[in-house]
Amino acid sequence: MIDASPKAVVLLSGGLDSATTLAVAQRAGFASYALTFRYGQRHAAEVDAAREIAHALGAAQHAIVDLDLRQFGGSALTDDAIAVPKDRALHEVTREIPVTYVPARNTIFLSLALAWAEVLGASDVFIGVNALDYSGYPDCRPEYIAAFQRMADLATKAGVEGRQRLTIHTPLIGLSKREIIERGLALGVDYRLTTSCYDPSPAGEACGRCDACRLRQQGFAEAGVSDPARYAADAAHDR
Repeated sequence: MIDASPKAVVLLSGGLDSATTLAVAQRAGFASYALTFRYGQRHAAEVDAAREIAHALGAAQHAIVDLDLRQFGGSALTDDAIAVPKDRALHEVTREIPVTYVPARNTIFLSLALAWAEVLGASDVFIGVNALDYSGYPDCRPEYIAAFQRMADLATKAGVEGRQRLTIHTPLIGLSKREIIERGLALGVDYRLTTSCYDPSPAGEACGRCDACRLRQQGFAEAGVSDPARYAADAAHDR
């Protein structure tokens, strides 16, 4: 039997936000084609997590694409010479663009998602940008997403011929971490499969001290739910 569900490409990093976004797309009735990038980030844990999440949530297909943004560096996530910030107060996290920002990452990722969508005949792309990233990362802002969508209509054969108009969905953009977690739990997301840490141990344990860990911890605390992530022993007291 042929699946008549509309197709959507869903960017899946292996983190809390992207897992929730995949669940949202699935619940909305899309046949989800998950897209993950191995782009030279500090660890492979998030790629492994993405693989498990895609399987658990029933993605129609999961593609893992290799890039090497380490050639450019410029981010604590792709350059070992730049330290990942630790132990920052939460009010500092979104005060300025942090060194964990990867230059042009979402532009690169969305461009490849657009390419796959055109091949699939899909008109929809989902990305898990959210309010907590809004003031920190320039490529998570609503204005950026709207501009990319306008560009996509001009950049593809299907768009120019009027056969396909891309819609970029950002279902989490106005939500806090607490609200994202609550929505994901309602959709059956198993957050044990997700990883958020920018600087995990070789065994994949979260540091509990980087910005991503601290925002995650706060979200679970505000939701009144225990965070199922595995933390390094010396970070246990921060949870």
